[in-house]
Amino acid sequence: MADWKSKLTKPLSQQRSNSERKNDTVKKILVLEDETSIRSFVVINLNRAGYEVIEAGTGAEAFEQLRLHPDIKVAILDIMLPDTDGFEVCRKIRTADPHIGIVMLSARTQEMDKVTGLMTGADDYITKPFSPAELTARIDALFRRTGATGQADAGELVQGPFRLNTRNRTLEKEGFRIKLTQVEYSIMKMFMDNPGKALSREDILNTVWGRDYFGELKIADVNIRRLRIKIEDDPTNPVYITTVWGYGYKWGL
Repeated sequence: MADWKSKLTKPLSQQRSNSERKNDTVKKILVLEDETSIRSFVVINLNRAGYEVIEAGTGAEAFEQLRLHPDIKVAILDIMLPDTDGFEVCRKIRTADPHIGIVMLSARTQEMDKVTGLMTGADDYITKPFSPAELTARIDALFRRTGATGQADAGELVQGPFRLNTRNRTLEKEGFRIKLTQVEYSIMKMFMDNPGKALSREDILNTVWGRDYFGELKIADVNIRRLRIKIEDDPTNPVYITTVWGYGYKWGL
């Protein structure tokens, strides 16, 4: 792992050749799963859905594959691994690249495990067992909301101390860049598109994750908690993203 980190002199998203930039339409996914039968099941179904899959069975292999394939857009990470755990892999990947999509994959069903995965930087969480339809629907939705399809908006949204650049999908507060995951960016854009409007959890889930999302409302709460930590002066007393009790959230300055 140390070798992988030492080679990341730039974020993963910047370690790309010109030929790789021209090939942005390739939907490349890393699958980190130590159980061969489960990994084969995931790989077969993602291949059928049109994705190019890179395989890894350990955390060390995953870091090496990310180094060799910096154009990977989404990583699917099992939690129980022989050399580390998926939470630590998620944390290291997210630190290196805020733009890559990350999905945690685990047989664990405890609520705290889901929250831990999301708070360490994951965008979604799939619990085993799962169907091929659920797997591909989750991955399709993640590619759409991370902007990995190559589509982009143009312009900027400026509200109070915040400047959201919708061309390069970045956020600044008082001139300082705030690192966001692409899901956090999508939530932020939804808020800034609707200043002062109360948005229900269902509204946020449908807009950011898509109406075909199979998961729980809790994922919206956890991502907003993570976003508050990044943008609020005091996350325990938020003034930008406020809670509308029993309903959802509101963006206000």
